[in-house]
Amino acid sequence: MSKQHSPGFLALVNDAKSRVKEISIEEFLQHKQPSVLIDVREDREWQAGHLPQAMHLGKGIIERDIEQVVQDKQQTMVLYCGGGFRSALAADVLHKMGYTDVLSLAGGYSAWVGQGLTVEKPSN
Repeated sequence: MSKQHSPGFLALVNDAKSRVKEISIEEFLQHKQPSVLIDVREDREWQAGHLPQAMHLGKGIIERDIEQVVQDKQQTMVLYCGGGFRSALAADVLHKMGYTDVLSLAGGYSAWVGQGLTVEKPSN
């Protein structure tokens, strides 16, 4: 079941995507240079499962906390969300904050799961 997004939200996402580089899952899996993988979804989504080796900085707090977590503004970062929309918006903001190599994972968590790839769940 696909979520229906409003026209205003889609226009905002498309604007961000005009400036943000997306990376496919295949490209991400072949990516050789070290990168920081960041899940920008909500807490409840993170708790339900996330990509291996990802850190969680939800879209609502990433601007506030990113400089404490990733000090090197040239560090490659790959952001993902449920479907690749929120991660594009977050990547666009990080570019505005001076981060130079921020990518958005096309299709996000849904595409990852759809390909049958491994996910992790927090232990608690």
